[in-house]
Amino acid sequence: MDLILEPWPWYVAGPLIAIVMFLLILMGRQFGMSSNLRTMCTMCGADAKADFFKFDWRAQRWNLVVIVGAAVGGFLGAHLLSNDAAVAINPATVENLKNLGFQSAGNAYLPDELFSLDALTNIKSLAILLIGGVLIGFGARYAGGCTSGHAISGLSNLQLPSLIAVVGFFIGGLFMIHVVFPIIF
Repeated sequence: MDLILEPWPWYVAGPLIAIVMFLLILMGRQFGMSSNLRTMCTMCGADAKADFFKFDWRAQRWNLVVIVGAAVGGFLGAHLLSNDAAVAINPATVENLKNLGFQSAGNAYLPDELFSLDALTNIKSLAILLIGGVLIGFGARYAGGCTSGHAISGLSNLQLPSLIAVVGFFIGGLFMIHVVFPIIF
């Protein structure tokens, strides 16, 4: 039973992702979470407000399974397939995060300082979440897709724009964590 509670090794998870991507390519489909958000917004009537949402969302219904799968899989992984809530990260990183004010570093996947119900009453935490959400939404729209779409689907299709986007995502992430993050906290 303990084997089920351990993370899957790369040599199991990696080929499974590759098989799924190969099947999607064979079926002429692409994967990405931001396209699911676009589909859900269109289903809710956003096409009446913006031309970006005017498309045949019914052709993308199959992809909504990804959203359901992510939610169900996340729940199962967190509540049934995990034996420990601690996060295995470098002790020096834990110490740096604690110095920045994240007391749950190494003990939880999401810091309580940003993702608890109490954070919604803290103006700084709320501002970080709102501004970050807007920037992520803008970035996904400007890049023509999100990190999962470009890094998994786009690179699987050997698309140069996806390679450029992924390099940009990594550069932006490094800049954020090494320059902006210490300033904010």
